[in-house]
Amino acid sequence: MASPMASERIYVAGHVGLVGGAIVRRLAAGGVTSLITRTRAELDLTDQAAVRAFFEAERPEQVYLAAAKVGGILANSTYPADFIRENLQVQTNVIDSAYRAGVKKLLFLGSSCIYPKLAPQPLKEEYLLTGPLEPTNEAYAVAKIAGIVMAQSYRRQYGCDVVSLMPTNLYGPGDNFDLETSHVLPALIRKFHEAARADEPSVSVWGTGTPRREFLHVDDLADAAVFLMERYSSDEIVNVGAGEDVSIGELAALVADVVGYAGEIVYDTSKPDGTPRKLLDVSRLFALGWRPRIGLREGIESTYRWYVEHAAG
Repeated sequence: MASPMASERIYVAGHVGLVGGAIVRRLAAGGVTSLITRTRAELDLTDQAAVRAFFEAERPEQVYLAAAKVGGILANSTYPADFIRENLQVQTNVIDSAYRAGVKKLLFLGSSCIYPKLAPQPLKEEYLLTGPLEPTNEAYAVAKIAGIVMAQSYRRQYGCDVVSLMPTNLYGPGDNFDLETSHVLPALIRKFHEAARADEPSVSVWGTGTPRREFLHVDDLADAAVFLMERYSSDEIVNVGAGEDVSIGELAALVADVVGYAGEIVYDTSKPDGTPRKLLDVSRLFALGWRPRIGLREGIESTYRWYVEHAAG
C-alpha cells in the first residue's frame, strides 16, 4: 500500500550514500513518485548560497537529511577538522534552507556516538550531554549534537517539524569497504574475504575483541525513518537500533564463518578499542510500534553477497 505521503515532493540529501540509498529504496517501494536527489557534483551542500537556491527552486515538502561525512576510528582520529567542519556546514545549510523554503517536515540523522563514552548501558535518549564524549570521534559527535540542538531550536522558535533519529552502527549494501575509512563490519568483511582468497593463515583485528557493538541493517533504518516521518512529531530524539549487541570478537567470528575463512583471528591490542560498549535503549521507538526485521547473520550474508558482486577486487 502506498504511503499517504507518497504524492509529496521528497528530497533525500545524500542519496548515493549507505543510508540515503536505503531511504530512496524504501520510499520508492512505498510508492513515492516525486523524489528529488542531487549528487555532490550537482549540489555542494557545504555551499550555503547553492543550497538556498536549490530549496527555493525545488520546494520539497519533506526532507531526509542523510548527507554527512562519516568514517571509523581511524578516519575520525586523522581528520577531526574535516569531520566537524563539513558536518556543521551541511546540516546548518539544509535545516535553515528547509525552514526558509517552507518544508513541511525534515528528518535529521544523528549518530549513537553523541552519547557520553561511559554513559550507563543501554543508552537512553536522556543521557545526551551528561558526560565526556569518546575522544576518537569527538569532533563528529559534537557536530551531530549541534544538529540535534539546531533541529530542536528551529522547532521551538519557528515551529518547524523536525525530528531527529540516532541510529546505531549501520551496515548493508552500498557500504564503504575502504580499510582506511570504513567502519568495523565492512572492514571485517573485506579483511576476511581477501584473507580467504589469498589463503592467509591469520587475520589481524583491531583492539582486544571485547568491546560490544550493536548493528542494524541499513534497510531496517530506512524503514524506521519513513515510519517516524509518518507517525512521529516531537523535539525528543529517538534511538534507532536492534536492541541487542555482540562483542567485536563474536562479530569477527561470525563474519569469518559467513565468508568461509578458517584461519586464525589475531587481536592487535596496540590499536584502540574505542567505547567499551554501545547499545541503544530503543524502548521509545519500540513503544511506537516499530521493530527491525533483518537478523545480524542474514544481514551480513546479504551484505557480503553485495560486496562480492559490486566491490571486491
